[in-house]
Amino acid sequence: MNTSNHKPKILLSSPHMSGKEQKYISEAFETNWIAPLGPNVDAFEREVADMVGTKAAAAVSSGTAAIHLALRLLDVQAGDTVFCSTLTFVASANPILYQGAEPVFIDSEPESWNMSPLALERALSDAKREGKLPKAVIIVHLYGQSAKMDELLHICNAYNVPVIEDAAESLGTTYKGKASGSLGKFGIYSFNGNKIITTSGGGMLVSDDIEAMKQARFLATQARDPAIHYQHSQMGYNYRMSNVLAGIGRAQLEVLEDRVTARRAIFQRYASALQAIPGVEFMPELEGTRMNRWLTAMTLGEEAGTTPSELIHALAEDNIEARPVWKPLHLQPLFAACRYYAHCDNDSVSERLFRTGVCLPSGSAMTEQEQFRVIERIQSVIGVNQFTKGA
Repeated sequence: MNTSNHKPKILLSSPHMSGKEQKYISEAFETNWIAPLGPNVDAFEREVADMVGTKAAAAVSSGTAAIHLALRLLDVQAGDTVFCSTLTFVASANPILYQGAEPVFIDSEPESWNMSPLALERALSDAKREGKLPKAVIIVHLYGQSAKMDELLHICNAYNVPVIEDAAESLGTTYKGKASGSLGKFGIYSFNGNKIITTSGGGMLVSDDIEAMKQARFLATQARDPAIHYQHSQMGYNYRMSNVLAGIGRAQLEVLEDRVTARRAIFQRYASALQAIPGVEFMPELEGTRMNRWLTAMTLGEEAGTTPSELIHALAEDNIEARPVWKPLHLQPLFAACRYYAHCDNDSVSERLFRTGVCLPSGSAMTEQEQFRVIERIQSVIGVNQFTKGA
């Protein structure tokens, strides 16, 4: 009889409260700042900007909203193109469509799983020759791993194309001593419930361009002109974060380093237990970076004797949530007509990672006992399959 459903559910990445959130929430209630603005919003913006080393920040309703605002600030319009990492969640690219622009997708490279400088160089070279350079390049930092920012920024600067860093998953990651999300023209973070810190729902736009950030806040507050009556000269959005949620974010930000430490320890336990298994490889950590290990991701080669779907199904039978690596956006029906630049001829890294990759439970609230349950299940599945398929 299958009794696995009686075991407690182990989620991929669940919210992890610090216990200090209630203080800020109570302050919001006591002062009646139950609104999409207020002292917690102002303080949260300052604290995030100070932590990541940018001159300004704007708290908004989601990471997607932050990307949309960045594109609007860069004057992306209908008929323009925007280059974007392909190995990412659809939210990285949907705002391109909001502006009526066309995405062009750029492959990953093996050392970081993030945007390939080789593919980006080819794409920009073609765009220049065709007389249509992109208005922006959206570089995603996948699963908390920083992309090769020196190489990518050098290429973008050579073509005078601004960079938006989609650091939704990489708050707390550093690249050569600088915070992920702080190196491009704009950076964005997500505080969705599954992220390394959460406000339940929310995001942040950061930049050193103070005037642009003032404009971002204006646009995010329905673009209301400074008049005593309600007057609007531009199209705006209802994108500002609530003062209550910003209070949750302030408490979460205080324990960010604890969460990074916990997730890195979770990765180390997985790696120590599983990396010697033939066919198992883990997402590497790029030299010169310290990644937050938001999710531990691994790939399964043929030697593992198990496919990602088989392993994910076996874990689900034991009430353990695991996921495939993101399906590349250039393979999504929504973007079927869009151009795509592979890492090299006959080598689409993102497609290979999609075929072979698995994301494992990585929540910072997961206990060692729960993690060992995951590890034992993986070991049993791979061990049995290697034996039966190799026989």
